[in-house]
Formats: sequence, C-alpha cells, structure tokens
Amino acid sequence: MQLIQNKNLGYNRDNIIHFANDGNVGAEETSFINDVKNIPGVVNATNMEGDLVGNHSGGGGINWPGKTKGIEFGGTYCDFDFPETMGLQMKEGRSFSRSFPTDTSGVIFNETAIKMMGLKNPVGTQVQLWGLKQHIIGVVKDFNYESVYNKVGPFFISYWKNRSNIVVKIKAGTQKQTLASLEALYKKYNPGLPFDYVFMDDDYRALYVSEQRVAVLSRYFAGIAIIISCLGLFGLAAFTAQKRQKEISIRKIIGASVNNIAIMLSADFLKLVLLAVLVAFPLAWWAMHAWLQGFAYRINIGAGIFIVAGGLIIGITILTISYQAIRAAMANPVKSLKTE
Repeated sequence: MQLIQNKNLGYNRDNIIHFANDGNVGAEETSFINDVKNIPGVVNATNMEGDLVGNHSGGGGINWPGKTKGIEFGGTYCDFDFPETMGLQMKEGRSFSRSFPTDTSGVIFNETAIKMMGLKNPVGTQVQLWGLKQHIIGVVKDFNYESVYNKVGPFFISYWKNRSNIVVKIKAGTQKQTLASLEALYKKYNPGLPFDYVFMDDDYRALYVSEQRVAVLSRYFAGIAIIISCLGLFGLAAFTAQKRQKEISIRKIIGASVNNIAIMLSADFLKLVLLAVLVAFPLAWWAMHAWLQGFAYRINIGAGIFIVAGGLIIGITILTISYQAIRAAMANPVKSLKTE
C-alpha cells in the first residue's frame, strides 16, 4: 500500500482538479479556460477526455507505416497545455504548441506505443487515427493512466478542443481562495449550476479503497490475534508452572538456579512457538505472494520481513511467559513440597 501511494506515476496529480464542462462552460470553453488562467493561484488549465484512472478513450483503429499487427491503444483527446498541466515528461519531440498551427492535427504517443509500433524515428511520421490523418509531434515518457494492477500499455494523446473535462492545476497552499475564485467564475458562466469538482488525488485513492480497507482490518485483526495469543500463553505458562511446582522445587533443592529454571520453562514454550513459525511463515509467504501477483507493480517479499517478524514473535513470547517462569523459579521450595 505504501508503494501504491508513493509510486512515481509519470505525472504529477498533486493539487489538480477536474470538472465537467457543462452548459456555457462547454459552449465558451476557450474563453472560460483563458479566464481560469488569469485567476491568482492557478498554475495552468486545459481540458481532456475522461481521466487518468482508467476512464479513457482508445481502440485499435490506428494505422502507421509498416504496420504488421493490430494493437489496442488507450488514449485521450485534449487541448493545448495538457502535458504541461499534468507534468508529463517528453522523451522526443515536443508538446502541443500554439506557435505551430499544424499541431491541431498532431498526436503524441507514449514510449510503449512507439516500441510496439516499431517506429525508430517517430517524430514527423504520418499516422491515421480512425481514418483521420495526423502526424506525430512527440513521444512522452510512459505514465500510469490506469490502476497499478495493469502495466502501462500503448497510449496516444491527440489534440481536440471542447472535451468533457476541464483540468486545473492549483498552486500549493492557495487551494481555498483559488477554489472560491474558480467557483465564482464557473457560476458566472453557469448561473444556478453547482460547481462540482474532484481532486485527481481522490480519484487515485478511490481506485484502492478495498485494498486500504483490507490493510486497516488486517492491522486490527493482527493486533487482536496477538493479544489473544499472549493471553493464552500467559494462562498456559501459569498452568504449567503450577503443574510442575514439585519438579521445580526438587530442582532448586539440588542446586538449580532461578535462571536455570526460568530458561527450562521458557524453552518448552519457545519450541512450540518456533514450530508454529515454521508452519506459518511458508503459508504467509505463499498467500501474500499470490495476492501481489494481481498487481503489475509490486514489492518483493524478502527474507528480512520474516526475520524481523520471527524476532518480534520470540520477544513477545519471552515477555509474556517470563513473569510466570520467574515467579515459579523464585517460589519457596519448602512450602511447595510441604503442600505436596
């Protein structure tokens, strides 16, 4: 879960909101976006089709020189400034620019798409997107446009104005006042309509709600299991000490020290705990390894986590039973034997 939250997705989702271009916002989108950019606290603004958490366009209707096989592409349509707003990194060529009028028929592909298409010098190559002639102006570095359950696939970014979502990058620390200004502007264009926006961070977290829930419940249940186990060990240690009271007394009389007796009692429990560890650890590794296979990007379960867990288990066991073991070892043997 830490990997999911901290993974470099290839774009910057921090402080980015998106909202639908309903009503007059869609009808006067260019004017609206220009007004948005003039709001203090707005870093950049653009539009796009869908989002970057799995809701995107795509298909197999793309043709290019030397095509020998069909490829299913993901993709989005956007206005100028989309790569800049999202913090996408260009590998070759450039982004869409108002300085180049032909960019309205330009398209950008990601690294994976170019590799699968087999294009060695992609910039300037003529392609067709569903029969529409376009030319490649740049190659963007791979970025995650779906859940990390899936590997990055071939993806295109095509210029097309008036798409479904307005995307706004807000300067960190100015969210409250900037959002208030955005709402006022939105209602100026769309009187009476609510300003419903979503942070891209929230979109991303929503992909893993069930995993987060499992992580939280696992911590609670693990804690409960440890407490119950400790209570059971404590009770069993007390019962064993009471049952072996005569043996302990005789050992003390013939010269056994408190440490010797405490170690003797503790060793019996540690043997059982070590046996449980030998059974549980392979099963735990198998279960977690199988679960992680569902993610395209995942951590590796090394030996370190089991060494640490094993050490903690032994430590908790010793702390739990030491009180009863030492108490039994320090008891007066004369009283114990007299009682017997």
